[in-house]
Amino acid sequence: MSTGSDSLDAIVERLRGTSDPKRRYEYVLWLAKKLAPLPDEFRQEVFKVKGCVSQVFVVGQLVDGKLHWQGDSDAQITKGLLALLIAGLEGLEPNQAAGLDPGFLAETGLQASLTPSRANGFLNILKMMQAQARGLATE
Repeated sequence: MSTGSDSLDAIVERLRGTSDPKRRYEYVLWLAKKLAPLPDEFRQEVFKVKGCVSQVFVVGQLVDGKLHWQGDSDAQITKGLLALLIAGLEGLEPNQAAGLDPGFLAETGLQASLTPSRANGFLNILKMMQAQARGLATE
């Protein structure tokens, strides 16, 4: 299954090829550590992901027709899931990001080892990013 994003495909492939859930978690936590700090000006209600138990902020910006993302979460696993989506959707055109099939989330194998609320949060982060992408596409 190709998502249309080379970087997202590479992440999905890497996770799919890992049978050990602990290794998947370690990768997600490593991604969390790599995420750049989110400037305080973006810690606003408008950028807050709804339906997440933890605090999650995600901000998409359009630069020369390509999406650039920033975000943060107060929970490390959630921050890692956010970082995964940011890495996967970075540099896409808004319509590409908006049109992503959420089926790739299941392909990562992560949802099997996430609590139902985290798995739902993962999807909610993606939906928020896609909604922002749609908004930026019309600007």
